[in-house]
This record gives sequence, structure tokens and C-alpha cells, in this order.
Amino acid sequence: MDLKHLAARTEAVDPFGLPGADLGSAGGGARPEMVQLLSPEGELLKDDVYSPYVADLGAEELRGLYRDMFTIRRFDQEATALQRQGELVMWVPMTGQEGAQIGSGRALQAQDYVFPTYREHGVAMTRGLELSSLLRRFRGVSHGGWDPKETNFHLYTLVLAAQVPHAVGYAMGMARDRKMEPQLPEAATVAYFGDGASSEGDVHEAMVFAASYDAPVVFFCQNNHWAISVPTEVQSRIPLANRAKGYGFPGVRVDGNDVVAVRAVTAWALEHARSGKGPVLIEAFTYRMSAHTTADDPTKYRLSADEEAWVSRDPLTRLEKHLRSAGIAGDSFFESVAKEGQVMADKLREDVLAMSSPGFTDAFTDVYAEAHPLIQEELDFHRRYEAGFADSQEPTE
Repeated sequence: MDLKHLAARTEAVDPFGLPGADLGSAGGGARPEMVQLLSPEGELLKDDVYSPYVADLGAEELRGLYRDMFTIRRFDQEATALQRQGELVMWVPMTGQEGAQIGSGRALQAQDYVFPTYREHGVAMTRGLELSSLLRRFRGVSHGGWDPKETNFHLYTLVLAAQVPHAVGYAMGMARDRKMEPQLPEAATVAYFGDGASSEGDVHEAMVFAASYDAPVVFFCQNNHWAISVPTEVQSRIPLANRAKGYGFPGVRVDGNDVVAVRAVTAWALEHARSGKGPVLIEAFTYRMSAHTTADDPTKYRLSADEEAWVSRDPLTRLEKHLRSAGIAGDSFFESVAKEGQVMADKLREDVLAMSSPGFTDAFTDVYAEAHPLIQEELDFHRRYEAGFADSQEPTE
């Protein structure tokens, strides 16, 4: 990032009064309203459109949202530690984005299908995935790690934005299936992607198709303000939610650190898509508190003032304030959640260390579903190559 962009970030102020945020003020039209149902101080707010979608959130459900967010953050911490200790090849942290992921994941219904990127660990947990399965790819023992058909949660996509057209195509197929078989439940797909991926052509093409065919898909953009080292205001001259207007469907900007608001907005968007009204774009306005991956050093491009300003808007702290002030949870609850998180982390580490490493021949046998003569020829050649080294070794006395 050059010095011009760095200087611009010291002057920008976002809707929360935070430095260096995505204003979208240059030639971008009006900033969309930010949907918020839980203030940073933990005060529950009202919204005529979205509050009804979380009217069912009682004390137990709110405690469940906190437990989910705490658990996935503890998972993220343990996975990061495992990578630093050489047990994972790489890891993709998501700390700071728990509200966006747990809120949206808990709004899904069983028949909905999710197309994630490589950071939706929280959404995966809400879909019932065993957390250790998420680490199989990052340990290098699997190309996937789970069966998507079991949970309607697709495999992680490492190619930026490639999953977004897939989500639209799958949604169009779901809609056609239901026309043929009206007894099928109404369903939608959700395509998760980041603000960086929103600059890819795949997203544009997917939105064109989705709008043209009223595909039942929700585009869920986690705007965590950074595409690795490129800030959002360099990528887009307008707020990302405003892009939906160009395609002719609704765009909503929601406070991504407000798990209650995210759950409400996602539930509304899914209802809109499932009922045949077409796609919706959600921009979850959040912040990546950690590195892009464990191979990244955010201190090289990010101001410490940015990080400090977002600490007070931590999604866990916000919900904890509400739970305590409303008398829904006290010290004993938070202590028990912490203990549960440590048990999970210990089990996760045990599972990862027990994962068997793939054999060398797996690199050949996993290329095609069935045996292929060319691949077999290459494997035979490599075996002869390795055997040649063994024959050349001189015996030692």
C-alpha cells in the first residue's frame, strides 16, 4: 500500500466514528443505513422491518449465540497455535467476524445450501460440521475434509470468488426442481465472500445471472475492510451494499459485529429469496482483528489505531454486556462456556495430531475418480526414479 492510501486512512471516519473505514463518499451516492439491533453498549434496539425476525430470541437462544461465538473464537485460537507449532501448513483466522458468521449461520434452515470461501469456520459450526474436519485440508491430509451433502455446507473454495457463480447455478437448479416437484421445501443458497472477492468478475457475472433469473440466492459479503493489504476504499468508490442497485435487487448493510442484527437481516433475506422474489446482497460491516492468513503480517500495512478502535465493538463483548445487563447470564455462565471451550480445544488438538498423513501415491490416485493409464505411467516412472537413488547409495562401515 502506498503512502497516499496510508494518509487517506488516517483521515477517514466511518459510520461508527472509527478511523480508516469504508466511506464510499467519492462519487458513490448516499451511504446505506446501517442495520443495528444491539448497540456497542449492549442495548437492545428496535427496527420496524428486522426486529420481528428475531422476536423468537429468548434467553436460551441469546446465550446460545454467545456460546457459539466464544467456541469458534477459541477454535480459531487453537488452530492458529497449531499452525505456529508446525502442525498445520497454513491457517485462515476469522477472529472479529464471529457476529457475522454465527448470526447468518443461525438464520439458515436445513434445506438451504452454503457456498463458503475459506474463512467461514463459524458458519460451518452452525451447520453441524465436526470442527476438526475443517483442519484436514490445512494439515494437508485431504483435498476437502467433509461430505457437503451431509450438512449442505460446500467444501472451502480457495480460488477467490469461484464459489459465487456456483451458488447462483445451484440456486437456479433448486428453483427448477421445486417447479417440477412442488412438495419440495422452499430453499435458498448463500454465497459467502469478502470485500476483496467482490472486485472479482465472478461476483459481477453471478449477480447478473441471479438478477436475470430471480435465483433464490443471498450474496453475503463480509466486509472486513481488508483484501489482504488493500483497504476497501481503494477497491470500491461506493459502499458495497449499494452495488445491488445496479443489478436491480435489494442491498442491505448490517453491523456485522451485531450478531442479533445479522441473524435478523439474514433471516429476512433468506425469506425474500426462498419466496421467489429474487436475490439479496448483504454487506456485513465488520473487521478482521487478525491476519489475513498465518503467512500474513498486518503490521506492515494496517494502522494500530484502526485495530484499537474496533476492540470496543468486539461482537462477544457486545453480547456479553447485554446478557449481563438483562440478567440473562452471569459469571457462572461465562465460566462454564470458557471451560467448554477449553475441552473443545484439547479435543481438537488431539484429533489433529491423530490425523494420519497421506501416502505419496495418494497424490496420483486422487487425480481422477477412476484409474487412468497416464497417471499410472507417471507413478511408475517416479518409483523407478526413487529406486535409482537407493541403488546409488554406498554402504557405510
